[in-house]
Amino acid sequence: MFHRKKSDAPPALNRALRGTLAGMWVERLVRAFWPFSSLLLLAAAALGFGAQDHLPLLWANIAAIMLLVALLGALLVGAWRLRVPFPADAARRLDQALPGRPLSALSDQQAIGAQDAASTRVWAVHMARMQARLAHVDAVRADLRLSRFDRFGLRYIALTAFAVSLLFGAPTRVGEISELAQIPGRAEAVALGPSWEAWVQPPAYTGRPSLYLNEVDRARLELPQGSRVTVRFYGQQGIMSVHESLSDRQDPDTTDMAQDFEIDSSGRLSIRGPGGRDWEVAALADQPPTVALDGAAQRERGGLMRQDFTAADDYGVVEGRVHIDLDLANVSRDFGLAVPPEPRAALSVALPLPVSGSRTEFSDAFIEDFSQHPWANMPVTVALQVEDARGQQGHSQTMEMTLPGRRFFDPMAAAIIELRRDLLWSGENATRAGQLMRAIGHHPQDAFRGVEARIRFTETRDLLLASLDDGGLDGATRDDLAQRMWDLAVLLEEGELADARERLQRAQERLDEAVRSGADPSEVAELMDELREAMRDYMRQLAEQPRERGEAPPDGESMEITQDQIQQLLDRIQELMEEGRMDEAAQLLAQLQALLENLQMAEGQGGEGMPGNEAMEGLGDALRDQQDLADDTFNDLQDQFRNGDDDLAPDGAPSTDELAQRQRGLADQLRDQQLAPLPGEGTAEGDAALEALERAQRAMEDAAEALEQGESGEALNRQADAMEAMRDGLRAMNEAATQNQRDQQQGEQGTEQGGDGGRDPLGRDRNQGGDVGTDQDMLQGGDTYRRAQDLLEELRRRSAERDRPEAELDYLRRLLDRF
Repeated sequence: MFHRKKSDAPPALNRALRGTLAGMWVERLVRAFWPFSSLLLLAAAALGFGAQDHLPLLWANIAAIMLLVALLGALLVGAWRLRVPFPADAARRLDQALPGRPLSALSDQQAIGAQDAASTRVWAVHMARMQARLAHVDAVRADLRLSRFDRFGLRYIALTAFAVSLLFGAPTRVGEISELAQIPGRAEAVALGPSWEAWVQPPAYTGRPSLYLNEVDRARLELPQGSRVTVRFYGQQGIMSVHESLSDRQDPDTTDMAQDFEIDSSGRLSIRGPGGRDWEVAALADQPPTVALDGAAQRERGGLMRQDFTAADDYGVVEGRVHIDLDLANVSRDFGLAVPPEPRAALSVALPLPVSGSRTEFSDAFIEDFSQHPWANMPVTVALQVEDARGQQGHSQTMEMTLPGRRFFDPMAAAIIELRRDLLWSGENATRAGQLMRAIGHHPQDAFRGVEARIRFTETRDLLLASLDDGGLDGATRDDLAQRMWDLAVLLEEGELADARERLQRAQERLDEAVRSGADPSEVAELMDELREAMRDYMRQLAEQPRERGEAPPDGESMEITQDQIQQLLDRIQELMEEGRMDEAAQLLAQLQALLENLQMAEGQGGEGMPGNEAMEGLGDALRDQQDLADDTFNDLQDQFRNGDDDLAPDGAPSTDELAQRQRGLADQLRDQQLAPLPGEGTAEGDAALEALERAQRAMEDAAEALEQGESGEALNRQADAMEAMRDGLRAMNEAATQNQRDQQQGEQGTEQGGDGGRDPLGRDRNQGGDVGTDQDMLQGGDTYRRAQDLLEELRRRSAERDRPEAELDYLRRLLDRF
């Protein structure tokens, strides 16, 4: 082997030799001690994850001894397998890694031709080349591949486990390996020292972050009441302990390795032992929520109850309810209420809470419809209850009030509602209600205006009497009767009148009754709106009649009162009623009635009408004739009940055959009217009118057949269908005539203005600048928040009206969920 002094060797060669020698040391150490290092990493990972906490002390000590034996054995085997590298080994490896093995070549001698000059020159050139190769030589890298020694990758498993324990375990517990080696019976522990960890988790509803107490250096802490403290000890049990006066734990094991408790009150938290800490903890009390009624309940339109309220909580209200109970002590115990009431559970309805925004302090309104409840318009007690996330409850003061609900001003409707209330009050009132309904139905033509109301009343009365004959009312039958009576009262109250004059008269009668009975402002507003609507329809009908006959409308001098004057009079009546001046309001109502009776408009005077008016007038006459025929049919049915279902009719009363002939005649008359010119022929309104007339004709023919067969009850049902179809036909004809007149007026205006007058098909001004939108102020005011609140309350009010279609209620509920 070539030997050369370090001083004679090139610097690069010396560096390469030292680097190669160091790599050989690393290579042989790794190959000899990888089992020892892998075993050591696995043990450290197990300690970091706390495996010793799950073993009894005896087994933990046995495991520690076995681990130490295994480590010692691996260390001895590694030392035996270790081969110490020398500089000659490094030179040999470096020489073998270089092309031509220059180190060996430099140590060679010229064997032949040493005396030959040419051979000597060749040998010198060869030595120079070898020397040049050593000028820039690099160290040989160590071979650290252990795959042929560790075929199962145990070293990677150990390294991965150790890395995971560093990230997710407790690295400081690695020092417990010496503690595990403690032999049972020794008096002293040789552990490096125990460790601990502690956290505080405030309740989620507070929104506060968790605290890692190991990193908190403050001596005083302010924590919400209900926060959860978690303490974990690592090491031998008994070395560390927890002492606290924050919770209500009874005789806890202070040395337990895992402890959890909640902060109930202020106090002190101490972790005693090596590295222990002390904190003074101030518990922030979670105050119970508060709720209060904001004024008395109000009756909204339609009988809805509105109750304003305010609620507050330091962290937010999560739930609320309204509790309503009957105030029996203040109930006037007369008539049907004289008997003891049947037990009925108190009403409990959810309070509306803000969908978005803070719930720590807010004001809102509870809107619900209790009109059909037996306690409607009766004395009740109302109290609100709210709850926070911790389960603490707050209650408002109990308020005595009359439960708002819809009131009926038609005398017969009010009587039906009172009978309904008595039935729901107690089943003992069923006999009395049956007797009263029998008395009302003795002369139904005097008690009810329309046939449909009479039919419904008769069916309801018969159902009640039949139930009494069968032994009494059951729950399902009473609920059915209650719904029937409610629908009948609504029909009587709102009416089934199509003529504008009759609807106006009905509205006046209801308003007059409201004045006498002292209605609420909300009821006054609702009745005034109904009267205004009926008044507009009536005035429009009167104003259109001269035009329909081809006449000029009367001038202002021929009218004793204008529509604007009527509207001013209505406003004054409403103002007086809202101020409680009912006598003056009643006088103005009488003046209004007199003025309407003296209107000097040309109603029903000569001239030719527009095309199709004869059909409308004829259909109106047919409707009145059908109404009279239905009255006679109903009277005939009543006579049959009185006379035991015989065929003998009272003197002067038409027979069933005569009624059938009259019904046939009306059906033929209606068929002829279908062939006459109808308003709006070829339009959607005209087609709807024709279809309605066809339905009415079929119903009339079915009624005639029923009369011929002696089935007066079935005939009444078919006659009611015929009248309803004729009303639909009249409405469709009126819409067709109105649309035709509107089209003519628009055509005339378009001709005068030379086109569409600068408006689009929706009636908006056409934009001449190419912009999209409008310059109009859509909100009409700056208080947009108040406007949004009003819209939200209107949505709630409408969603509480159970008589609306289910599709509309579902749409309203989805709007409330969204906003």
